[in-house]
Amino acid sequence: MKKILTTASLMALAVPALAQDDVTLQLKWVTQSQFAGYYVALEEGFYEEENLNVTILPGGPDIAPTQVIAGGGADVVVEWMPAALAARENGLPLVNIAQPFKSSGMMLTCWGDVGIEAPADLANRTLGVWFFGNEYPFLSWMSQLGIATTGKAEGSVEVLKQGFNVDPLLQRQADCISTMTYNEYWQVIDAGVTPEELVTFKYEDQGVATLEDGLYVLEENLSDAAFTDKMTRFVRASMKGWKWAEENPEDAAMIVLDNDETGAQTEGHQIRMMGEVAKLTAGSNGALDPADYERTVATLLAGGSDPVITAAPEGAWTHAITDAALN
Repeated sequence: MKKILTTASLMALAVPALAQDDVTLQLKWVTQSQFAGYYVALEEGFYEEENLNVTILPGGPDIAPTQVIAGGGADVVVEWMPAALAARENGLPLVNIAQPFKSSGMMLTCWGDVGIEAPADLANRTLGVWFFGNEYPFLSWMSQLGIATTGKAEGSVEVLKQGFNVDPLLQRQADCISTMTYNEYWQVIDAGVTPEELVTFKYEDQGVATLEDGLYVLEENLSDAAFTDKMTRFVRASMKGWKWAEENPEDAAMIVLDNDETGAQTEGHQIRMMGEVAKLTAGSNGALDPADYERTVATLLAGGSDPVITAAPEGAWTHAITDAALN
């Protein structure tokens, strides 16, 4: 049977498809449900609908998103605001263009049998703390409590530099460790500890939470109309992916697993993580809340004798992208 070519089909053959715009996204950590919205947008075709060809680069313990974008290895990065503002003050002009995470998942998880019932009881303890910029909410919290961080003594704590595991708690090297609501806390539970054996303090509840998992670009690129248009489409598709993930947590977790080239993640852990992450993205349409930003800056400025930033930043965020993407 001969194919009949209509005028419309002939025109379609004559007009080449528009080339997709390339976008490289650098994640803060390894492939997991913490970043489900981006993988959903990729797999469900939301980026393609916006004429984007998006490459997602996993992170890891030896990968700093700020260094990657500084070296030209990414157009946009997922980063926590303390690290982004520190980089800005040190000469790397990062700008927050969107904030998918409304709430912080950071908390301190303690053994319940060591006599810690309230934050004041943390004095004279050994506490596991993440560094590389993640220590500043903790230092600010201790400063507000009037607890020094100079060693295990009355009115002070011993700070144990914690790696990316929960061993210091399980091995009783620390009374408390840093955990995320969607990850390390559940690693403790999976190790056979019951929730009743633990006491937790969420940074959100203590008033010292800082913004996590925002999208950052280099300030100079925002003066390029083609780049801002590309980022507008990227943010719109990404937030569509995040809302899809919130509504379909199990399916979103499976999409993450399909993209985990290491094979290290498990189905149960990723589904549970997605459920917890959805609590943190809920309430955000992607636009940064200025009040959340101001709280973060105040927390960082109050971060003990060596604060992450020494002055309130200027120009560290913009609504230009989210205004164009979401309205």
